[in-house]
Amino acid sequence: MLSDLQHSLLNGGSFAHGIHPPENKHYTADKPITRFPFPPELTLLLSQHFGKPSKPIVRPGQEVVRGEPIAEADGFMSVPLHAPATGVIRKIDWAPTQKGPRVPAIYLKVTPGDSQEILYGAPREIEHLSPKEIIQAIQDTGLVGLGGAAFPTHVKMSPPPEHTVDTILINGCECEPYLTTDHRLMLEQPEALVRGTQILMRAMGAPRGVIGTEDNKRDAAEAIERVLPKDGSVTVKVVPTKYPQGAEKMLAKALVGREIPSGQYPSSVGLGVFNVATTNQIGTLLPMQRGVIERVVTVTGPGVDKPGNYLVALGTPLRFILQRLGYHGSAKYLIMGGPMMGDTVSSLDVPITKGCGGILVPRPEDIDKLAPRRTYPCINCGKCVEACPMFLNPAALGKLAVKRQYEDMLDYNLLDCFECGCCSYVCPSSIPLVQYFRVSKAMNRELKAAAK
Repeated sequence: MLSDLQHSLLNGGSFAHGIHPPENKHYTADKPITRFPFPPELTLLLSQHFGKPSKPIVRPGQEVVRGEPIAEADGFMSVPLHAPATGVIRKIDWAPTQKGPRVPAIYLKVTPGDSQEILYGAPREIEHLSPKEIIQAIQDTGLVGLGGAAFPTHVKMSPPPEHTVDTILINGCECEPYLTTDHRLMLEQPEALVRGTQILMRAMGAPRGVIGTEDNKRDAAEAIERVLPKDGSVTVKVVPTKYPQGAEKMLAKALVGREIPSGQYPSSVGLGVFNVATTNQIGTLLPMQRGVIERVVTVTGPGVDKPGNYLVALGTPLRFILQRLGYHGSAKYLIMGGPMMGDTVSSLDVPITKGCGGILVPRPEDIDKLAPRRTYPCINCGKCVEACPMFLNPAALGKLAVKRQYEDMLDYNLLDCFECGCCSYVCPSSIPLVQYFRVSKAMNRELKAAAK
């Protein structure tokens, strides 16, 4: 079986440029998914996805049960929110986010001693739903991209009518160092992943599905291979381990040899691209008509005593998680996400959201050793150009950013940058290029809004 599997799987390609940072997945790669305890109170942000925030449909003092809708979608570019636990709505007030600004949130006091059985939902037969009904059902679950982007999944499943999708790509590369959430889901729940892939194929009219993963997760590929449908409509491909292999443009090139044009979506070349965790939830929630109330989070790094992959209720404060896992350090050393594309948090009171797949906990002494004391002028070495997977010129963009020539940066294809961090990683002058680009994009949005 393994020899046949190797022949069938080792047919994925790769992409040009990119980097090979230390993987550091050994902390949690062999740790099975375990359920994390419920905190005394959950903080449920109404804005934890791309688009319009959810609208509360509960009031303070109201009792809710686990799985019950507590906020509705505010239009097409929005999703509802469900109660992750049985309890009482304490208040609707402002709450901190990982990037700093406070947003409205529902504070849910968890009922102590409750069995926390999911009381909402009922079995249904997906094969009896039309594609349009499946897409509506996915919006009703509150599902968004769980790989970090948090883009509403039902919107992603609704490409322009002139685009015909023939292939669904499932991103199981998880190229971000330290994180192992997708790896464990593929290994432990391959049936749900394949079922979710088939649902996506049915909803988008695609006859083919391809699940891609990197060659450092061969055990996951083998687990998926064992449950694939006999008709060959869904396959799995292993590609070389390289960062950022999981970006949709890189994945499309590596798995099916298609290039997504600048400024276009995958559907423009006949593709629908979805994350493993998102697809797993589709395969799990849709048949039971339930909403997203929890997700798997990798808590990892040398600064925590009990690293692992935990099934955590949405709204659980970071402080509660870290106190139970033996945390050493302060909030300024904490990263939500991975080291390449994650963000340092503004407070330990920040809650887990739908887009949070990892918490990286380095030790203060490690940060002091690695963090540059200062930046130096660009020496025009070209390393950033060689590393950029989008073939941009980060050095030129960085110089324009320093001069605050934000609009000129658009001529250098600033908007094609998806902030993978390759340029910052290889820069010998320690120039924070990605931060420059984020600020530059924000300034161009403000300039565009002001022009209107």
